[in-house]
Amino acid sequence: MNVLLDHLPEFREGFIGTVLLTLASGLLAMVLGVVIAGFRVSPIAPLRFFGTAWVTLFRNTPLTLLFLVAWFVVPVIFAPGLNPWTKALLALGFYTSAFVCEAVRSGINTVPLGQAEAARSIGMTFFQTLRLIVLPQATRTVIPPLSSIFIALTKNSAIAGAFSVTELFGVQKLLSDKGFAIAWIFLWVAIGYLVITFTISGLFRLLERRMGVAR
Repeated sequence: MNVLLDHLPEFREGFIGTVLLTLASGLLAMVLGVVIAGFRVSPIAPLRFFGTAWVTLFRNTPLTLLFLVAWFVVPVIFAPGLNPWTKALLALGFYTSAFVCEAVRSGINTVPLGQAEAARSIGMTFFQTLRLIVLPQATRTVIPPLSSIFIALTKNSAIAGAFSVTELFGVQKLLSDKGFAIAWIFLWVAIGYLVITFTISGLFRLLERRMGVAR
């Protein structure tokens, strides 16, 4: 308990850092994931190819390697002034977007084909059909897998601590370097992650109940 109380500011700052990084990268992953899912079911071949390539690349690349690319390749080629937090945001967001895409695509595939055909018969374009007809119905089946994806995202954010980003897991390195008992440090860090993941799980369960998701 003394480890927590004596270093409460560090734990609080790390906890808030993890929450903010999870929220921001989760939002980026959702936006990208939905767009790429639309590409993957698009009738336009180049868009389907781009969507497939995106998912294949990011799902099969280790997250640590993406962090290394964000730190040592992206600043050299694209944006030399990026701060560590933004680099972590991009690595986590791009990586998670591939999993969000597949969850959304699986939800789209549960919508009866007749819905899209009926929309086209009244003159709606593909993207109008996707936005107004298909995605609202697919949302019901997408919520459960998204819960697992965002819980995994929370735990994946721990990698950012090794790249000088202020987050919860980075606190253990800071305090263990000062000679504190590592078992107690890990205990409090683990409790912090449990609070975040239980909160995410509870929010998605609430969404499932409100939308009447059938298991």
